[in-house]
Amino acid sequence: MPVITFGEAIKQAYREEMQRDKNVFLMGEDVGRWGSLYRSSTGLLEEFGSEQIKDAPISEAAIAGCGVGSALMGMRPIVEFMYIDFISIAMDQIVNHAAKWHQLSNGKIKLPMVIKTQGGAGRRNSSQHSQSLENWFVNVPGLITVMPSTPYDVKGLLKSAIRNDNPVVFIEHKCLYFDKQEVPEEEYLIPLGKADVKRTGDNVTIIATSWMVSFALQAAETLADEGISCEVIDPRTLWPLDKETIIQSVKKTGLCLVVTEAPAEGGWSGEASSVVHEHCFSELKKPVKRHCSIRTGIPYGATLEREVIPGAESIAGAVRELTNAPSSSPLTP
Repeated sequence: MPVITFGEAIKQAYREEMQRDKNVFLMGEDVGRWGSLYRSSTGLLEEFGSEQIKDAPISEAAIAGCGVGSALMGMRPIVEFMYIDFISIAMDQIVNHAAKWHQLSNGKIKLPMVIKTQGGAGRRNSSQHSQSLENWFVNVPGLITVMPSTPYDVKGLLKSAIRNDNPVVFIEHKCLYFDKQEVPEEEYLIPLGKADVKRTGDNVTIIATSWMVSFALQAAETLADEGISCEVIDPRTLWPLDKETIIQSVKKTGLCLVVTEAPAEGGWSGEASSVVHEHCFSELKKPVKRHCSIRTGIPYGATLEREVIPGAESIAGAVRELTNAPSSSPLTP
C-alpha cells in the first residue's frame, strides 16, 4: 500500500471524483496554475482543464457565491478558501444561502457544495492566519462540519463530502499537509458523521480533533509507560456528531478529556462535554475536563505560539490531573 502525504491524498480525492463526475469542479485562489497554497492540486489544471479547475479572483464572497449558484444549477463545486480566517467575508453566502436553500425549498432543492479551507496554528502565521473557527459552523443548521486528522481520513472523507447533497464545511489543518500514511489505491469512502477510535484504552477517553489527535496519541503513548491507558477518539465530523462511539468509550473508562485547538468558550468542546455528562453521568468518576487553546489571538513568535495551543506535554498533564497521577518528565510538544 503506497505511503503518501495528506496533501497528496487530497489530490487523489480530487482526481478520482472529477474523473467520476464531470459536474465536480474546484474553484479558489491559486488552485490552478499555482496548484494551491500547499500544492494539493498541482497538475490538475493540465489534466482536467479550466472547466473543472478554476482560478478565482481574490474575493471570498464571489467564490462562495459562485459555489452556491453552480450547486443550485446541478454542479458539485469544491470552493477553496486559502485561510479559514478569510471565510468571514463569505459568511452571508455560506450561512444565509448555502445552509438554507434545502429547507426553504421544502426539500426540493439540493445544494451539493464543499466549502474547503485550512486553519489552525503551528506555522507562525500570526493572529490573522492561524485561527480555529470551526465552532461557528457547528452552530449553523444545514451545514455539515468535517475535520480530518490523517491522510487516510482526508481522502475518504473528502470523497464522501463531494458526493453529499448538502453543503459541507471541510476544514484541514495547515500542519498536517506533509504527514504521511498508507493510503489504499483502490477506491474507498469514509461516511460522514462516524468517529474513529485511533487508540484503544481502559482508563481515560481523550476526544481530540484535527491536529490535536496527533498530540493526543503522543501523550497516550507516554502515559502508557506510566500505567495510564488512554483511548483516543477522533470524531472526524464535528456535526453531525457520532455520539454513540463517544458514549460507549466513556462508559468503559469513566473519565473524559476533550481536546481542541479552538478555545473552550462557546465552542464544540462544550457540546462534546455535554453529551458525555448527559449520557454517562452515572459512569463518570469525575466531571469531563476540557483542554483547549487560550482565548487570545495567536502570537507570531514560535515560543508564545506553542504556549497558546495544547501540545503533547500539556495533554498528558491534563490526563494526570484527571487520574490524580503524579507529574512526569516533560514531553516534546
